[in-house]
Parts: sequence; structure tokens; C-alpha cells
Amino acid sequence: MIVKYGGNAMKSLKLRRAVAAEIAALRTEHAVVVVHGGGPVIEQELAARGIVSEFRDGLRVTSPQAMHAVELALCGLNKALSQDVGQAVGLMGRDDRLLQAEPLDPALGRVGRVTGVNAALLRTLLGAGLTPVVGCVAVDAAGEPLNVNADTAAGAVAGALGDGIVFLTDVEGVYRAYPDPESLVPHLTRAEAEAGMAAGWIAGGMRPKVRAALDALDRGAPFAVIASGMQTGVLAAAARGETGTRLTP
Repeated sequence: MIVKYGGNAMKSLKLRRAVAAEIAALRTEHAVVVVHGGGPVIEQELAARGIVSEFRDGLRVTSPQAMHAVELALCGLNKALSQDVGQAVGLMGRDDRLLQAEPLDPALGRVGRVTGVNAALLRTLLGAGLTPVVGCVAVDAAGEPLNVNADTAAGAVAGALGDGIVFLTDVEGVYRAYPDPESLVPHLTRAEAEAGMAAGWIAGGMRPKVRAALDALDRGAPFAVIASGMQTGVLAAAARGETGTRLTP
């Protein structure tokens, strides 16, 4: 099982550690790989260096100076999350070229698109009973770092391993009429998700989440779940398909 973790849930140390405990508990049922972002800690590091954040189409414009700050912030968070989960190894894209990427758009600077995953490294760690915790910094062909979107990085890892993925986010799943709780959609096929985006009821911040889930399916993941990471007790239920929105081919 791949777990993508990040966002606002990381702002609370208590909640972060509760989610880490759930990830550790999930290992009794599945081998687990965690892929994380870290917007809040990145913002703190950039602010400390006087670097102004700029986004285009939801992606952080990343100058070389910003790239250094992003990597520094994520490396620190990566080790803390690994410690929280326990029996875990914190990794970044530089580690044995775990995440390989190519530049996405020159206008975005050091932002990349994942092109390859060192699945053998992940399988070796899983075989040793360890949980890989992967931060979303990849390397280009020259070995230089690229900032990659954590959702799409997690989808690439799920596809490379052929495993299902749970995206922990700020809401309970995909809604037909957000925020009406009665409109939560428990299951979507690819065709239904594409139709929802075309019709406009999958929009805003949910749209890139659904795109990342569909990308994971394209790469070989058997399913993807979008569920809330803002409350405890969700992860195991999401893995069983009992909460959130489950997307299938």
C-alpha cells in the first residue's frame, strides 16, 4: 500500500504523530511505502530566507535558491516522519536515484516530472521489514535536484510497485456538491472521474488530486483512494474501501 501524506495535517504535531501511528498499524495488513510533501515546512524555510513563494497552475515556481530551501526543509521533515512511523528509512530522490525526473517547464525553474522510480530499492527495504518514507525531491539526468509534486510522485511509486494508493488530503473525498456531506462519492471509475471534471463538479483543489489518482491508475496501480488525513482512524478504513472516494480503472 502506498500512502501519500502531506498538506495541512502536518501543521499539527499531535495529528502528524497520530497518522504515523496509523501507518505503523497498517503494516500488520500491508507492506507500506509513504510518500510525502511538506508545504507548511517549505513555506517556513523560504520565509526564513526571504524567498517569496510563487505558484503557477498549483505548482511552486522553484529557482535554484528556492530548490535548496525546498530540499533542506523536506530532508528534515523526512527524518522526523521516519522516526514517527518507526521501523522506517527516510529517503529522498537522490538516494540511489530513487525518483528520476525531467524538467517540466522552463518557466517553473527546478520543477520536474517523474520519469522513473527505483522500485528495486523500495522492494529491498520492504523485504527487510522496513517502511520507506520518501520525500518528493527527484534528480535529473545530471543528478541535480528537481522539485516534484508529491501527489504525482506518489502515483508514480504506486504504479512502479503495482500497488494501491491512498491520498490523504484535507477533505473526506470527492463530492458532487461540495461541501454537502450527502454528495460524497464513494466510488468513481476513470470514465466517471473524467466526466466529473468535464462537467465541473470535480474542480478546484480536488481536480489535481483526481488527476494524480488517474495517473497512478495509468502507471499500473489497481486502485486509488482519496480520503481525509485530518482525523484519526481513517487510513485502515480507506485501505479497505470503507471511507473516502475509491477510483478504479
